[in-house]
Amino acid sequence: MSEQTTTRITGILNVAVPVSDHDRALQFYCGTLGFETRRDATFGPGLRWVEVAPPGAATTVALAPRNDGQSGGVDTGIRLATADVEATHANLGSQGVDVDDILRMPGVPLMFSLRDADGNSLYVVEEGAA
Repeated sequence: MSEQTTTRITGILNVAVPVSDHDRALQFYCGTLGFETRRDATFGPGLRWVEVAPPGAATTVALAPRNDGQSGGVDTGIRLATADVEATHANLGSQGVDVDDILRMPGVPLMFSLRDADGNSLYVVEEGAA
């Protein structure tokens, strides 16, 4: 027997990526990836809340302060959409972004991974392709 539940959750507001320097992260996400800053506010002594997103996107990426003692990047699991993986890969690579080769597997959209300035892994996936 299955139980049907209801939820009051209506969407995904944002996903967090740990960063060590907000200004450096903003340069990467906005300057390199072309995201826009949606929020940049202080919420206590030395604390800053920053959200960025691709233009028109509903979900934002929160550039969260890295936890004390946390070192190195994390695999964020975030998949960013593009209409043309090959052009996006070439563009980011030409800007010096740490990108991996494009993954080409039957039945799977073209995709590649990249790392931000803190070494956090993100993925770029071609929309509507398989």
